[in-house]
Amino acid sequence: MTEKQKNLIVRSITGVLFVAVMVAGFLNPRAMILLFTLITGLTMWEYTGLVNDNAAYVQVNRFISTVAGVYLFIAVAAWRTGIVSNFIVMVPYVLTIVYLLISELYANTKNAINDWAYTMFGQVYIAMGFSLINILAFEMAPDGSGVSYDMLLPLSVFIFLWVNDSGAYCAGSLLGKHKLFPRISPGKTWEGSIGGGILVIIVAAIIGYLANKGTETHTLSMVGWIGLGLVVVVFGTWGDLVESLFKRTLGVKDSGSILPGHGGMMDRFDSSLMAIPAAVVYLYTITML
Repeated sequence: MTEKQKNLIVRSITGVLFVAVMVAGFLNPRAMILLFTLITGLTMWEYTGLVNDNAAYVQVNRFISTVAGVYLFIAVAAWRTGIVSNFIVMVPYVLTIVYLLISELYANTKNAINDWAYTMFGQVYIAMGFSLINILAFEMAPDGSGVSYDMLLPLSVFIFLWVNDSGAYCAGSLLGKHKLFPRISPGKTWEGSIGGGILVIIVAAIIGYLANKGTETHTLSMVGWIGLGLVVVVFGTWGDLVESLFKRTLGVKDSGSILPGHGGMMDRFDSSLMAIPAAVVYLYTITML
């Protein structure tokens, strides 16, 4: 067995286990919160390690940045599930961010601006990105009587991303000629991106049909589901490119090695870090129309 075949087997096994864990995590609201709390912590820890090891004259507070990111996710989950109903839950997070800013005054580092920039980028890009999945998953009843959990909405974001990746790979391999963004990601093509998008539209239409087939229709119509799929495709692709640019800036190939054959946490969740916020904005936008 060649090394390439071994890598393919390892990558396939990791991919199957990853999908199984993700789907299982969405089956229960508590499991989802626990799973993404762990994902947020691991991704923040990986991100801060990458920055400290590869960015010149930059040292972010790895422990406090990670704790702050995890706390933001838990705080949003607590607010969205009705455990806490006011802004008080955000006060510790705000104080932590203020501390991370003020601490640079006494750190005597060579480039405090870069330290601040990389610290805040991690909070906005990773911590906020993951925390917004709680907005997709939980909805408070208008009369405040309880909280409902919608497994399908947050799970569908990942389904669309997985389908888009598979469709883009197949279409790109067969038809790819025109580079999508050669400066950042030479392997991506317009043909692959279009092929992945078309496949997502088909899958979104199927989900929309099934979700509205019974007596209890979903919040999103079939057209709404197709729109969500397109939003996830576009912003998921941008999310992938953002992480590629980040790695190129630091001069690294993979963000980590925690997932054999798939790299690190950022490599695995890069698309979702922009697709989740975009999905939230999309859902709020169509409800206001």
